[in-house]
Amino acid sequence: MKNGGETRRNGTIDMHLESPAVPLGKSQEEAFAYLSDLSNFERLMPDTIQTFELLDPDTFRFALKGMPEIVLKRKEETPPERIVLGAASDKLPFTLTADIRDLGSGKSEVQLTFQGQFNAMMAMMVKGPITNFLGTLSSNLSKS
Repeated sequence: MKNGGETRRNGTIDMHLESPAVPLGKSQEEAFAYLSDLSNFERLMPDTIQTFELLDPDTFRFALKGMPEIVLKRKEETPPERIVLGAASDKLPFTLTADIRDLGSGKSEVQLTFQGQFNAMMAMMVKGPITNFLGTLSSNLSKS
């Protein structure tokens, strides 16, 4: 897991974390279609998932054991290269971006990036769990 860094600004920390790029046996278009169907995120979640609910085609809610419930909403997409999900609440502003690269021969790779703004205490508390969460999503994506 790559830690892209933290920048302090006005009492908040800009946190940038990246998963390793994982190869998929799907074309870029197939990978984009898979990730565009937000119901598929249920299969990518860690084993500690307690709740997953698709609220509408662009929004889902999930909760992991010991963590608060999070609602993610599709913020933007650039077919077939990028999907950006963001927190529906302004309490914890962050985005989760999937960048999909074409490797040719019907294969692609996906890299997940987490970008968020937190106060110093919150940043310390969430960095480890978010790093693990990105790693699990990537690992499960490579098996999908």
